[in-house]
Amino acid sequence: MRAFVLSKYKTAVHEADMPEPVVGENDVLVRVQAAGLNQLDEKIRIGEFQAILPYRLPIILGHDVAGTVIRVGAGVRRFKAGDEVYARPRDQRIGTFAERIAIDESDVALKPTSIAMEEAGSLPLVALTAWQALVELGGVRPGQKVLIHAGAGGVGSIAIQLAKHLGAEVATTASAANAEFVRLLGADRVIDYRTQDFEELLSGYDFVLDSLGGENLEKSLRVLRPGGQAVGISGPPPPDFARAAGLHPILRLAITALSRKIRSQARRLDVDYTFLFMRASGDQLREIAALVDDGVLRPIVGRVFPFDETVAGIESLAKGGIRGKAVIANP
Repeated sequence: MRAFVLSKYKTAVHEADMPEPVVGENDVLVRVQAAGLNQLDEKIRIGEFQAILPYRLPIILGHDVAGTVIRVGAGVRRFKAGDEVYARPRDQRIGTFAERIAIDESDVALKPTSIAMEEAGSLPLVALTAWQALVELGGVRPGQKVLIHAGAGGVGSIAIQLAKHLGAEVATTASAANAEFVRLLGADRVIDYRTQDFEELLSGYDFVLDSLGGENLEKSLRVLRPGGQAVGISGPPPPDFARAAGLHPILRLAITALSRKIRSQARRLDVDYTFLFMRASGDQLREIAALVDDGVLRPIVGRVFPFDETVAGIESLAKGGIRGKAVIANP
């Protein structure tokens, strides 16, 4: 089977002939027709998440898939051969930059019927991230003020639409070139991150979704009202994440130290900081598919790379500049 593999951290992904996936009792074997490109793939490639998400190399990268079911394990009840599905395979079972992948059926949902494979393949990771941040953790309600950073990106473009659907007043950061684009997605207020300081312009916000970390996260805490919440997807992870992940005690101490500054700042400001490392969920993808088919959410595909150009697609992650998501297509 053709696949694109990472053999060593901080080296280029390369094509390789890999064994066919082993289909377990509760697995769905999918012919990959579209695979979204995510910053998580690039962060794994350069070893950024090596401590909290260790993999045994070589590994096939790729966290998003849309395609057609080839066959199912003996215990599978929800899917059958021929079904068009989409998924974000769980950690330790990634590998969508390949011709085929076996996925636990609980991570899989039927693909939204109203969109193409490439659009469906762009959605799972970013849509699940937005859902788990805004719905699960944030409990965003009508009338609340929500700030979504990097609104033209993969997570941001979906999060703006979802926050608007939940009834929030939405602000976002974006370049001037993308201002009209994010307004069309539903943003009520656009801050040009190149020429404006969002901390000087915004205050009293109920919720912030931060995808940048560092100083941006610190400033995000300061635009919240007392009792407000910031959810970060770039880190740093707090101690409770390290404990839940079962990390080595020494590593847990290191993570505690790394996150001490931001946790202390949150306490001083009387706001909440939560780190989100999204999880796979077929149930949530079913709810997201319904929103897509109802016209509430619109996937944004900025570029499509043919399967043969997967390496170039992965390299594009480091360059940025693509609206929404880039996708690998293998129709």
